Amino acid sequence: MEITYERFEPADAEELVGFLSGDTWPFHGSDVVDPADARKSVAEGHYDDQDNRTFWITAGGERAGLVRLMDLSDRTPMFDLRIRSERRGQGLGEKALTWLTGYVFAEFPLVQRIEGNTRQDNAVMRRTFQKCGYVKEAHYRDAWPASDGTLHDAVGFAMLRRDWVSGTTTVPDWDDERIG
Repeated sequence: MEITYERFEPADAEELVGFLSGDTWPFHGSDVVDPADARKSVAEGHYDDQDNRTFWITAGGERAGLVRLMDLSDRTPMFDLRIRSERRGQGLGEKALTWLTGYVFAEFPLVQRIEGNTRQDNAVMRRTFQKCGYVKEAHYRDAWPASDGTLHDAVGFAMLRRDWVSGTTTVPDWDDERIG
């Protein structure tokens, strides 16, 4: 199956609103996106401006997902990755994460690291991060509120440019608070 990444254009605004509000996103800030909220975010440039770029993930001729890159003028951008529910479990997330990592490091030479966060209970995304060479760097307790008010732990992963270039994985020094 051929997978392509097409940059979001302002003419795609209503399609983006439909994409965001037409599915459920159980491991995002809100499981369901209100169309009016999505329209407002698009109009405010959250999907395409100096700091943000969005790409459609097209697989098998259909728009199967979305990659949103944020804070691109910073040395540590973040991203949002969404795959349509009927396309989940087909390896698109891993391919998209690999693609976005290469894209960011190639297009933004000052970027030194890319960060992503997910809920602790999102085992699929955590495995995807690891398969793609990202390293867990943070664990935030009770930091991710679900739509029902439940608090979940959040975990942060990152890819360093030097690891991406060398194909290695370096881990944080978790024992840096030696006492005595």
